[in-house]
Amino acid sequence: MLNNERIEKLKVFLQNSPTDSFLQHALALEYIKAGNNSEARKLFEEILTREPNYIGSYYHLGKLLENSGERELAIEWYEKGMTAAKAAGDNHAYNELQGAHEDLAD
Repeated sequence: MLNNERIEKLKVFLQNSPTDSFLQHALALEYIKAGNNSEARKLFEEILTREPNYIGSYYHLGKLLENSGERELAIEWYEKGMTAAKAAGDNHAYNELQGAHEDLAD
């Protein structure tokens, strides 16, 4: 399936469930693949504003910001994600976020 087809299918699903974090996260990842970082960023920020314990989005938002040259903002999101992951007891996500954070903070 082509990237644009996946994007359109996800948009259709989101019409029925506009605040489904899983669908929004999947759409944001498709937008990144398509080179549409601004739409991906909006979705990740919307997810994390509404549902701060949606841990997986922190890493991807941080990487997107890092790749866009927004280093300090990426570090902030990694830190927020580390806090959320620790509170959720998600050690795998915590370690992944910590590694990304350390790579930037050094």
